[in-house]
Amino acid sequence: MAILEISNLQKSFDKDTPVLRGIDLSLEQGETVAIIGSSGSGKTTLLRCINFLETPDQGTIRVGGETLLDASDRRTYKESEIRKKRLHFGLVFQSFNLFPQYTALENVTLASLLLAKEAPDYQSHHKELTAAIWEKGRTLLRQVGLAEKQDLYPHQLSGGQQQRVAIARALAQNPDILCFDEPTSALDPELTGEVLKVIRGLAEQKTTMIIVTHEMAFARDVADRVIFMDEGVIVEEGPAKQVISHPQQERTRQFLARFQGA
Repeated sequence: MAILEISNLQKSFDKDTPVLRGIDLSLEQGETVAIIGSSGSGKTTLLRCINFLETPDQGTIRVGGETLLDASDRRTYKESEIRKKRLHFGLVFQSFNLFPQYTALENVTLASLLLAKEAPDYQSHHKELTAAIWEKGRTLLRQVGLAEKQDLYPHQLSGGQQQRVAIARALAQNPDILCFDEPTSALDPELTGEVLKVIRGLAEQKTTMIIVTHEMAFARDVADRVIFMDEGVIVEEGPAKQVISHPQQERTRQFLARFQGA
């Protein structure tokens, strides 16, 4: 069974601006899928709908066989449930979105500490719970190569280091699916490699991921599958090396030729 199943996802921002026009997408456990396409094709809107940062007009989203959202059933829109549903996903933004007043370790552990306080046994076990969260935060920072930076604030870190903290933060809740929205677009070229190295390591560990990216060589080498979007629909999808190296659809060929300067 697919870990993620999306059916007929549609989203418009007004009557004259449909952004998603019926997206059907599934994702297997341990699979890495790259989404590519021109600006305005709907890539980021799709990612935001999956993470419940936007509300689809139509369609369903299922994770692990559970229906998280059914646009025809308003009960699935309950605000009290949306936060729980977001825990299935970890999202890494383009612009890091770290809290400037917190250290790297505090950024990674903040959400976990807040959630722990809601647990019924928090008062009686808060020392053990807190110690475990801090230790996990340190482990995640070691995983992304930032163990020695845990006490530094975002302004003391390079862009690449901040993005790696953001990846550690997204992993802290043990999400079913890790999502990236063009994770290197805000970085200088010399810093891009260190972030891509971390993502490549996650792919090797069979972390389930969706990556919106313009890094074609990276998508070809790391993703199991590539999806090409244009004007709110999926135009082409298939094995990453095949779609990027030998696209079948004319719109895909035109985009790749323009983007790669062919």
